[in-house]
Amino acid sequence: MRDVLNYRGFIGSVHFSADDLLFYGKVEGITDLITFEGETVKELTEAFHYMVDEHIKDCENENIAPEKSYKGSFNVRLTPELHRRIAVSAKMRGISINKYISEALRENLSH
Repeated sequence: MRDVLNYRGFIGSVHFSADDLLFYGKVEGITDLITFEGETVKELTEAFHYMVDEHIKDCENENIAPEKSYKGSFNVRLTPELHRRIAVSAKMRGISINKYISEALRENLSH
């Protein structure tokens, strides 16, 4: 798994440039482009926190809700046959399709 930073509901990627001897990253999963960098992991983390805080302040000043990195929902396109099979299997277990898929993904990621 790729290294990431987490702060106030935002996720930041972590990369290293050997040419520049610099760590760098960006806030992932949002529309705005927010980047940060540092020469050490500590500087990178501080820059990430600073940029997230500034983004939140900017959103407050513009009276808009800050977009978080991941909201916990996404759309998946399935074939009608797979959709039917999932719906039937979920129904037989007495759970929703959302719960069925969440459990299947959690199980898959635990391996």
